[in-house]
Amino acid sequence: MSRVEPPADEKSSAKAAVNAPPVEMISPHSIFLQLEYIDNDEGVGKVKMPYADILVGDPDTGIPHGGVITTMLDTASGKAVKAKISQDENLAIATLDLRIDYMQPAEPGGDLFAQAECYKTTANVAFVKGVAWQNDINDPIATSVGTFMIGTMNTPRK
Repeated sequence: MSRVEPPADEKSSAKAAVNAPPVEMISPHSIFLQLEYIDNDEGVGKVKMPYADILVGDPDTGIPHGGVITTMLDTASGKAVKAKISQDENLAIATLDLRIDYMQPAEPGGDLFAQAECYKTTANVAFVKGVAWQNDINDPIATSVGTFMIGTMNTPRK
């Protein structure tokens, strides 16, 4: 199996994001997948992922891989926790548990959306629920529930 490389301009964007100050923490993984942060209301995170051939899990159908949906829900959930507890981008959080219920396959060629809400926090744990969809949030592709560890301040890696 050959390794899939992002276009050269995406490679440099990913490297720039890693070396940039943590004003908005965007992972190279998110850049590679072209994940866009849409909203960050208090306790809510919303992301969009434009359809791309590289996201396809089944070449015969063009349906995006389930891991893409998981990534979106995990990222939206993390953004929701950060929006709920702190505006400090250096505050570390980690996914403890993330359950995904897949309800239907995504449609080939359509953009994907995910939204998550942090509905409860304790001193160390945040509780989140989310939904992924394409055309209508009321017709979900998948739903999620998760718990996230609220950690200590990050220090930038060198």
